[in-house]
Amino acid sequence: MIGLNVIYLANILVAGWISITSLFFPKKAALTIFSNAYSYSEVIRLVGALWGAIFILSILGLFYPRRMALVLIFQLIYKGSWLLFTALPALLQEKSYPEGMAFFFIIWCVVLPFVIPWKDIFDY
Repeated sequence: MIGLNVIYLANILVAGWISITSLFFPKKAALTIFSNAYSYSEVIRLVGALWGAIFILSILGLFYPRRMALVLIFQLIYKGSWLLFTALPALLQEKSYPEGMAFFFIIWCVVLPFVIPWKDIFDY
């Protein structure tokens, strides 16, 4: 359970920062969070809303760690998909992509399968 709380705390810090920056300062987010790999568009605010939801669900996860573990599965799926279908092709084609974000996503995709309480989720 301590592992889950550490993950939720990391989500609160990272997702909260990304959400606030992307929603309220999207041009700054394009430059910093997305490493200027993508030009500014309203899609950045959409991403901010997604990360805002993860932020809020992670706060709930501190109080209900096992019940909120589905948000971690969601993160594993979307981060893994982004790495596979966006970052990897950009890397192979030597195109620009947010390398810091990709590094963070790789760490998350390696750690999450070991922290997610799979038995609790699928034991109903």
